[in-house]
Amino acid sequence: MQVHNPDYYNVALKIILKNKKGKILVLKNAEETGEGDYYDMPGGRINTDEFTTPYETLIDRELKEEIGGDVKYKLSLDPVSFGRHEYFSVRQKKEIRVFYLLFEAEYIAGVPIVSHEHSGYKWLRLENIPFEKYFIKGMLESVKRYAANQKS
Repeated sequence: MQVHNPDYYNVALKIILKNKKGKILVLKNAEETGEGDYYDMPGGRINTDEFTTPYETLIDRELKEEIGGDVKYKLSLDPVSFGRHEYFSVRQKKEIRVFYLLFEAEYIAGVPIVSHEHSGYKWLRLENIPFEKYFIKGMLESVKRYAANQKS
């Protein structure tokens, strides 16, 4: 008989924020993360006290934290991709597993102001870049899946 041993993940809600030109917003990781050569999508993890909080509220909180409150967008609550990521947390002294859910949003207006977690941002077309030069780990997996679904 096989033993059922469920895994536990942090859950991160990430946004593919697309402008009218078809470009998406990517955030450059801060150097101190050890991943300063790579980019991420705006968004973040669900906190333990937010389990019953509506997704749009969680996403709005994360976007305000990561790109400021000036950016206006129209969110679609249908996930468009997913991925997973594992890393060692020096602070928590253990492996952390993160499950990403990606949602699409239409950029309406506002200038992104990045948080201390990032060092800058770019608007780019996914079809014009080598994914491996911009993304790593779970975000790379998520972006590849998203791009493949856009072609079909």
